[in-house]
Amino acid sequence: MTRPPAAALDARLAAYRDRIETVLDVVLTLPDPGTPRLRAAMRYSSLSGGKRLRPILVYLTGSALGAPLEQLDAPAAAVELIHVYSLVHDDLPAMDNDDLRRGRPTCHRAFDEATAILTGDALQALAFQVLAGERDPAAGDAAARLDMIRLLASGIGTLGMAGGQAIDLESVGRRLDLPTLEAMHRRKTGALIETSVLLGAVAAGARSGPLYDALHQFGTAIGLAFQIQDDILDVAGTTEQLGKSAGADAARAKPTYPSIVGLDEARRLARAQHDLAVAALAPLGDRAADLVDLAHFVTGRGN
Repeated sequence: MTRPPAAALDARLAAYRDRIETVLDVVLTLPDPGTPRLRAAMRYSSLSGGKRLRPILVYLTGSALGAPLEQLDAPAAAVELIHVYSLVHDDLPAMDNDDLRRGRPTCHRAFDEATAILTGDALQALAFQVLAGERDPAAGDAAARLDMIRLLASGIGTLGMAGGQAIDLESVGRRLDLPTLEAMHRRKTGALIETSVLLGAVAAGARSGPLYDALHQFGTAIGLAFQIQDDILDVAGTTEQLGKSAGADAARAKPTYPSIVGLDEARRLARAQHDLAVAALAPLGDRAADLVDLAHFVTGRGN
C-alpha cells in the first residue's frame, strides 16, 4: 500500500478539527442555557481546541465505510462533549486539582468550582440529546441512534470511563501490577476511544459483522496505545506539548506505565498495541489507510 505524505494526513486532520469546531459551535448555541455564566463555561471548555482525537476517529471510521460527513456530525459532537465533560470534572480539586488544560486555565479556575460541576453535568446531558438526533434529518435511523446511545452510555459508565477514574483515584500512592494498570487505562481512557470508533461504524451502517469486529479490535488497541503514550509524555514531554502540566502524574504518585515497567518497556508496549491496532484493520484493506496513519500519529506523539 502506497502511503500519502504526512502532510496529507495533517491537512485532513486539520479539516476534521475545523469541522467539529463548527459543529460544536452550533450545538452549543443554546436557546435556554440556564444562566449566561453556565453557557459561557460550556463554550469556554468545549471550544478551546485540543487534539479532537475522538471526533476524528468517528469521522475517519465512518468515512472509511462510506458514510457522508453530515451523518457523522452528531456522534462526533456527542463523543467530544462527553470527553470535555470528563476533563472539566477530572480537573476539579476533588479529582486531579489541575490549573491548566489545553494551554488555558481549567474551567473551575476560569469560573468557579460549582459552575465547573454544572458545566460537566450539562455537557453530558447535551451529548445524549445530540446523539438522540432531535430535529436532525442526517442523524440516521432510530435503531442506529439507539445503538450509539447504548455504546456511549457503556463507554462512560462503571465499565468504562467512570469506573476507570474510580480505580485511578483509589490507586494514588499504590504500586499496581501491570494487569491492574492496563485494566484501569482500558476503562479510563481506552473505553471512550474505542467507543468513538464504534460510533463511526454504527453511524455508517456497520452495526455488527466482520468489519464491526475488526474496528472493535482496532479501537481497543489504539485506546490503550494512546494512554500508554500519554504516560510516556508525562515523563518525557513538556507542558507546551501536553497543554497541561508535565510531570503531574509523578507529582501525585499516580501509577503509570513508566513508573511500573520503565520508560523503554512502556515504549515497547505502546508499539505492540499500535501493531495490534494496525493488524486488526486488515479486513478493511485500502479503506483503512487513514486509520493506519492515525495509529502511527497516536504512538508517534513526542517522538
